[in-house]
Amino acid sequence: MKFSASTVYQIYPKSFKDSNGDGLGDIRGIISKLDYIKSLGVDFIWSTPFYPSPLKDGGYDISDYKAIDPRFGTMADFDELIKSADAKGLKIMLDMVLCHTSDQHEWFQRALAGEENYQRYYIFRDGRGNGEPPTNWQCAFGGSAWQWEPRLGKWYLHLHDVSQPDLDWTNPKVREELAEVVRFWKERGVAGFRFDVINLISKPEIFADDTEGLGRNLFADDPHVHEYLRELVKNTGIDGMITVGEMASTDLKNCLLYTRPDAHELSMAFSFHHLKVDYKGGGDSFNARHSIHLSRRRTRYDECQIYLD
Repeated sequence: MKFSASTVYQIYPKSFKDSNGDGLGDIRGIISKLDYIKSLGVDFIWSTPFYPSPLKDGGYDISDYKAIDPRFGTMADFDELIKSADAKGLKIMLDMVLCHTSDQHEWFQRALAGEENYQRYYIFRDGRGNGEPPTNWQCAFGGSAWQWEPRLGKWYLHLHDVSQPDLDWTNPKVREELAEVVRFWKERGVAGFRFDVINLISKPEIFADDTEGLGRNLFADDPHVHEYLRELVKNTGIDGMITVGEMASTDLKNCLLYTRPDAHELSMAFSFHHLKVDYKGGGDSFNARHSIHLSRRRTRYDECQIYLD
C-alpha cells in the first residue's frame, strides 16, 4: 500500500456543529462547515461514531451498525455528506467498533432471550464457583472484565464498559456479519476506516488468570488477530484504502506487524505506548511536557510504518 501525504480532520459530531438548535451537533452541521474544513487544507474527515447508541461510551457502544442515530440525522443526511464532501475534494473516514457492541444491540438482546446461535456471538463462560468470575481480568474502565448474567447463569466478557460485551471472533458468522458492516459503509462512499481497539478482537484459546491481574498481556495482540484482519481486508475489499488501527496495550514492535505493506492488514496504527514513559510508579500521573514532546516526534515510515509519508 502506498499513499501520498494526507491531512485528516477528526470530528466528534455531538459537539461539532448544531444545525437545528436542539443542543446537539449533527451531520447537517458537518455539511454546513465543509467549506471551512476544506480551507484548512484537509483531505479526509474522520467522524467518530454517529450510529444508534445509548452513549454510555461516547457512541463507541453501538446498538445498530447500519443506521444513523436520529439525534445526529438520517441516512439521507449521511449520503448528502458523502456527495457534498466529494464535490469539494474531501473524503469521509468512519470509526468502526468491531471488538464489542452495546448490550442494547439486537444480537446481545437475542442472546439474553435464549437464542443459542446469538449467544455464540459473544463470550459467555461459566464461573469458578463461589460467585467468582472465570478469570481475574480487569476491564479498561475499572473492575472485573466479567459480568454475571442471571438470565443465562453465565458470565460475559467486557474488556471495556459493562454495557459493551465483547464479540466472539472465533465464530465465522460474527466475522461475516462485521465484514458486511464494513462493506455497507464502503458501498455508501466511505473512503477510510479507523478500527477501534482492533488488536483486542482475538482472545486466547484458554482463559486463565493473569499474574498482573489485568489480562492485557494475555489477550492483546493474540496471534489470531492477524489472521482475522487479513480475512476482513480480503472480504471487504478495503486493501489500498486508509485503514487505521487503534492499538491498546501494545508497543511499536507489534504495530510493525499490523502495518507491513506485504501483510495486507492495516495502513496505519495508533499507539499510545510511548506515553507510559511518563507514568510515575505505574500510576496515572505523568509529565505533560515530556509527553507532548514525544507525541510531536515524527517517526519515519520506512523505520516503523506508523505514519505514512
